[in-house]
Amino acid sequence: MVEAKTVHNGAPVDWNSLIRDVTNGTWKNPDTDSAVSVPFRHIDINNNMAENANTLLNTHMPSEKYGIVCDAATADIMGLKIAKSLGSKAELIVLDHPHADEMQIDNLRKVTANCTSLVAVGSGTINDLCKYATHLDGRPYSVFGTAPSMNGYTSSTASITLKSGLKTTKEAHAAKGVFIDIGVSAEAPQYLIGAGLGDSLCRPTAHVDWYFSHMMLGTSYATAPYLLQEDDEAELLLRTEDLGRRDYNAIGYLQRVLTLGGLGIAVVGTSHPGSMGEHQISHWIDSFAGNCHPGTVHGQQVGVASVTMARLQELILSQSEAPRIRAYQPDEAAIRARYPAAAVENCLKVSRSKIMSQAELDTFNTKLEEIWPTFRKKLKAMMIPADEMAAHLRVAKGGATYDEIGLDRDLYVEAVLHCREMRDRYSMLDLADDMGILNDFIEESI
Repeated sequence: MVEAKTVHNGAPVDWNSLIRDVTNGTWKNPDTDSAVSVPFRHIDINNNMAENANTLLNTHMPSEKYGIVCDAATADIMGLKIAKSLGSKAELIVLDHPHADEMQIDNLRKVTANCTSLVAVGSGTINDLCKYATHLDGRPYSVFGTAPSMNGYTSSTASITLKSGLKTTKEAHAAKGVFIDIGVSAEAPQYLIGAGLGDSLCRPTAHVDWYFSHMMLGTSYATAPYLLQEDDEAELLLRTEDLGRRDYNAIGYLQRVLTLGGLGIAVVGTSHPGSMGEHQISHWIDSFAGNCHPGTVHGQQVGVASVTMARLQELILSQSEAPRIRAYQPDEAAIRARYPAAAVENCLKVSRSKIMSQAELDTFNTKLEEIWPTFRKKLKAMMIPADEMAAHLRVAKGGATYDEIGLDRDLYVEAVLHCREMRDRYSMLDLADDMGILNDFIEESI
């Protein structure tokens, strides 16, 4: 298969450069000076993927019976072509308005029990369903991505909503083949293209949160995930207006950034590099909005939440004097009243884990005061200004505020206020709450 190359400033673009170096183990982790090892062996950003599905799958995931899993839209876009190319070895499974939840996982495992492998044809939901279902029963899977909407194609975790209603990140496994068609991606609904940009724009806010947590609480930290996507992020941000026009090269760079973001997570073995305060907000909405959820997708919510987090980080880092935190004491009665019974114990456990003793509180405040001048400068260097992030989202025809993507203000405020209760990561949302400034920030900035 000839690799897709397009012209950029007179030179061909090899969309799979660097990606190959990571998957074949020749890229060195700058933090360890050793070759990386990731669970992905074949990732291809290219053209005409559906037409070449027979060759691709028989090469990278040979199987006696393929279950081609899609929804009505992705069946028309790629699923039917893939099934046709595989002939009698394929069974087409079209899901009706699927959700990535435990009930759908159980059903998918039953209806595909006669298939030796699954082929996800879609983006976030379809990919997560196939990834997690096959992980549970030991079958391989591959994915044909139909939209540049998120970085989960190259993730070995899955975002699954539990029967309790809580959205969690579950350990899964890597796809045997990740096949991303740029031409198909460019035809995706515009809101999904904006969502992909939103999911990539969490890089600076997660970077600030993760490094802050590392320095103040001793959590892990690595530069490798950010160095992997640094050059492509710069190229992408030059082309966000072109995303709004579905420009081929702009879509190609978006898919590269999303792919490299996922690989960066695989390199370090944790989602922290691209999932901190902004993802807490989005996960809270998905877990607890219930019937108030407007149907917005993950990347749309993450984009808006990333702008919110950038504004909060700018506010905190604008202070010449070091922040001081006070003792956090979760209101357990309010938590019990706020969440479904099945989610309460998890939220209580998370909230209790964030309580500091007086000695820990004093140590935190003393250390932050000592390192603040240089620490603040380093954190600022990791950022993209909130107004700039919002502008990128809007020219890509995405949304930068809750109302621009159809979220209710009260719901969004509740998510910002309470999302620290559902996840044990310490972000600047936690810091702002512990400083006593979160409510004022919400009133003035949301």
